[in-house]
Amino acid sequence: MHKRYLLSFLLFLFTFHLSYAQPDRWQQRIKYNINVKVDVKADKFGGTEQIDYWNNSPDTLRKVFFHLYWNAFQPNSSMDVRSRELGKTELGSDKQGNPILDWDDRVKDRISKLTDSEIGFQHVQIIKIEGIEQKIINHETILEVRLLKPILPKTKVSLEVTFDAQVPVQIRRSGRNNAEGVRYSMSQWYPKMVEYDYQGWNANPYIAREFYGVWGDFDVKINIDKKYMVAATGILQNPNTIGFGYEDAGVKVPALIGNTITWNFKGENIHDFVWAADTAYKHISKKVNGVTLNAFYKAGNGAQDTVWQNVLWAAEKVLPFIESKFGKYPYPQYSFIQGGDGGMEYAMATLIKGPSLGTVFHEWMHNWYQQILGTNESLFAWMDEGFTTWAEGEVSYYYKSKWASLSPYSSLAEKNDIAEKVEKLNTRLPLHQADSYRGYNYLVKSGLEEPLTTHADHFNTNFAYSQAAYSKGSVFVAQLGYILGDSVRDRILLEYYQQWKFKHPNINDFIRVAEKVSGLSLQWYKEYWVNSTKSIDYSIGNIDIVNNKTTITVKRAGKMPMPIDVLVTFKDGTQEMHYIPLNLMFGEKPAENNIPRTVHEEWKWTHPEYQFTTNRGIKEIKSIEIDPTKRMADINSGSDKLVVPN
Repeated sequence: MHKRYLLSFLLFLFTFHLSYAQPDRWQQRIKYNINVKVDVKADKFGGTEQIDYWNNSPDTLRKVFFHLYWNAFQPNSSMDVRSRELGKTELGSDKQGNPILDWDDRVKDRISKLTDSEIGFQHVQIIKIEGIEQKIINHETILEVRLLKPILPKTKVSLEVTFDAQVPVQIRRSGRNNAEGVRYSMSQWYPKMVEYDYQGWNANPYIAREFYGVWGDFDVKINIDKKYMVAATGILQNPNTIGFGYEDAGVKVPALIGNTITWNFKGENIHDFVWAADTAYKHISKKVNGVTLNAFYKAGNGAQDTVWQNVLWAAEKVLPFIESKFGKYPYPQYSFIQGGDGGMEYAMATLIKGPSLGTVFHEWMHNWYQQILGTNESLFAWMDEGFTTWAEGEVSYYYKSKWASLSPYSSLAEKNDIAEKVEKLNTRLPLHQADSYRGYNYLVKSGLEEPLTTHADHFNTNFAYSQAAYSKGSVFVAQLGYILGDSVRDRILLEYYQQWKFKHPNINDFIRVAEKVSGLSLQWYKEYWVNSTKSIDYSIGNIDIVNNKTTITVKRAGKMPMPIDVLVTFKDGTQEMHYIPLNLMFGEKPAENNIPRTVHEEWKWTHPEYQFTTNRGIKEIKSIEIDPTKRMADINSGSDKLVVPN
């Protein structure tokens, strides 16, 4: 074949492969050019947004919406009233008999007590499209824009937004003067265009959680008092005139003229932008495989410097492991920024209260499940928080078992404590995921469980939301390893990343990837675990002797069916694994270890009992155990094992 035609043919095959491998889902696109000037004495700022917006949908848009998050931080706002109402709910009593109330401890009734100088607000004065002023209607934290001229499918429009804002005292995520003394934690700080997707407008008022946005490019200029160091999403465009540790090696930063300086950051292919500022920030960084890792924290004593140095040391060690399990980090930098009220993820950065590595790993993993995959957190909060919690456990276990004892920033006492915990973790899996299993079990037995399909803001209790999104969502991933095998589950996660990065996947998208990789049917798992509150409960039933063989009965008391592993251990030390596939799967998982395995006839989900036979007699059996790895979330695991009397 002629070289030119061969090249064309190969290009065709490559294009065909990509079109086959990558799901086709349209995405809106946006480009922000934001310019603000901050008055640090008044804690206010104002500015403009120049926005290019591409309507890539097949729909004609007759209105658009913006989020104005900070309007939630005012007395009698929806966030305020909702928080105080949930705070009336009693979840039980403590040891002293005092009622346990369903507060979010960070918020409680604090918003109701804010003065005019402490509240937050975002006011949009005017919005123009192609130079023509549009009609705007305020709905507290949502701004409705009724378009004079509709935006047609497959077209682009330009918007100009003029706005001003007051930074609230630190209540939730964003604000000023947090408990650690950071002056500004600037998240959800700009009028942010609401995402329009295959389900329509996602104009969710800011009640408590979560966030969802349009992917695009940000060019942000922040003019602020020159005493402040700024940490932000994206790449600083003028480092050699700014300084503060951003400048290139050997560059002498010119003296600053005037009282303010303008910081210019750019970020590409992201759906949010965060920044923070303080006069006492310290900036440390290192490069790892082409990624610049930064830490920004309030300068203090040497011990504080050491723990933040440990953050970057640990991040350097775990990044190759993270990319091998979850996909390549696609951005040029990531920053761990002290600020906010705990830990909260944003594009290329997290606001984090302190240098706890558990929180560090959790928030960093959010950049995969919230920023890169970008699932709608209001509708599928558990697909972000749950997958991230599971990933945090894997990363933490890897770090503790491989690197923690080698850290030059940890004391000998800390290293010994870590070694002791790792030894316990190695005794039985999934102990490094045990908190999620305990949280889920607690949720089931509380009687407050609601389906994972519940909108994040509409759970009846903060407790039920938290345990569902974090614990039950994490168990979804861990338990998938039981259903399909850990190695298959891990391949699914990588393929999920490859197929759905930057596309806002939902649970159906994930299940289809899992089915294609595993070759098994999994719709039943979604229906039971996600769409219902039915639980798993299996136990060992009767043991009968027939012709010197042992027949074992397994009983299902819970309403959720599962494939079943049963380990039979004999007194001579040998073992047999008996695997019972679930008929709804139409197949079986691969063997996971070297224990001899028998694959039995499938268990029909309608049948509450199942019997299987081992060729050895009852007197030879030491124990019979359902799911010896404890990855199946059985709510009564105490009945899963039977020790045969001598």
